[in-house]
Amino acid sequence: VQLVESGGGSVQAGGSLRLSCAASGRTFSSSAMGWFRQAPGKEREFVAAITWRGGTVYYTDSVKGRFTISRDNAKNTLYIQMNSLSPQDTARYYCAARTTPTGNYYYTAEYDYEYWGQGTQVTVSS
Repeated sequence: VQLVESGGGSVQAGGSLRLSCAASGRTFSSSAMGWFRQAPGKEREFVAAITWRGGTVYYTDSVKGRFTISRDNAKNTLYIQMNSLSPQDTARYYCAARTTPTGNYYYTAEYDYEYWGQGTQVTVSS
């Protein structure tokens, strides 16, 4: 599985961005997916996750109510809509795939994911 993120950029605080993650291969529709981010000087952290069916999502507390994860299995694409961005959201954002989910679950730990994209940079200025 190859994952390619896009949609990053520079925005002012309060702005919005939508990131996309295009997946190759036929396993996307059966893969649990997640978004992570890494800010300069910090460890990579979990942002959001979605089950392979897309019916269940989960967010880290700091983005709840502002970010929305979704997927289009027909397009092999994962999305995250990010609203009300703040400078604290500045980071490189990565999508990740777990092609062997155990049931219809979401995953929040890095070690749960098998494949990673190269990331896309999001910079929010105040």
